[in-house]
Amino acid sequence: MKRVLLAAPRGYCAGVDRAVQIVERALDTLGSPVYVRKEIVHNRHVVSELQKRGAVFVDSESEIPEGGVCIFSAHGVSPEVRRNADARNLQVIDATCPLVTKVHLEAKKFARAGRKIVLVGHVGHEEIEGTAGEAPDKTMVVEDVDQIDELNLDPNERLSYLTQTTLSVDDTSGVVEALRERFSDLKGPHSDDICYATQNRQVAVKAIAPESDVVLVVGAINSSNSNRMVEVAQKAGTRAHLVPDASDLDPSWLEGAETVGVSSGASAPEVLVESLLERLADLGYRQVETKEVTSEDVTFSLPPWLRAEVGGSAGP
Repeated sequence: MKRVLLAAPRGYCAGVDRAVQIVERALDTLGSPVYVRKEIVHNRHVVSELQKRGAVFVDSESEIPEGGVCIFSAHGVSPEVRRNADARNLQVIDATCPLVTKVHLEAKKFARAGRKIVLVGHVGHEEIEGTAGEAPDKTMVVEDVDQIDELNLDPNERLSYLTQTTLSVDDTSGVVEALRERFSDLKGPHSDDICYATQNRQVAVKAIAPESDVVLVVGAINSSNSNRMVEVAQKAGTRAHLVPDASDLDPSWLEGAETVGVSSGASAPEVLVESLLERLADLGYRQVETKEVTSEDVTFSLPPWLRAEVGGSAGP
């Protein structure tokens, strides 16, 4: 019998939920336009819905009129961006995920201690740009083990490492182990930088992959954590595809598949999963079973003035 095996947990993490709420409440409280630097989260559906409500997304703070409202995305920004925003007298609302802020603080701590920083992550990703910007002269970005040898550092170099929060847990552990083997004076963060939600979603995909003939991950093409979930399923030996939207599902992916595993990245709203399940039902996959590996109850508080009842006189 054809069936869907639905992974849990999946979808929105606490940082994404907080960031989206910040934009929504800023629009309710301040009215439009509210400017958002970069995509608030990496999902076009979310961005489109917020645009309909009056949010204006820009690539740079320099595009925002002086004195305008500027929301920093969940991925964080560098000190240089903050300085630029201050110079333009922007009303800044910071939607940076608290777990990303933690990595920024660690980068500053290592830099103050005189340590060079190996930042494990994807070059060009907004989170990496923001974190590296905390100590640009001391930070080197590597994406995989092969790039470690290209650093040309003394084995006794006073070194530290940090990681992008949305990476594959397995891949990151391999890079960190390689660093430990090569450098005698290496320090890392007090706790793992990989976000709890990233880890939980990867574990859930690992749990459904062996029982699935194909795994579909709902998420945007530019979503790091969604792409890592696809890779996790593939490394488990299961065919896997990223599905930005139900309309992107290629029926040929399902050839010979009795069980279809489904999950979604941390920036994908549940409505997109529901649309995919409807499409799968039309293709004969009407039985849906949920496989839960853990429960989540993490929440991050909003800025105090946004917690107040909408309609008050509070402001940033």
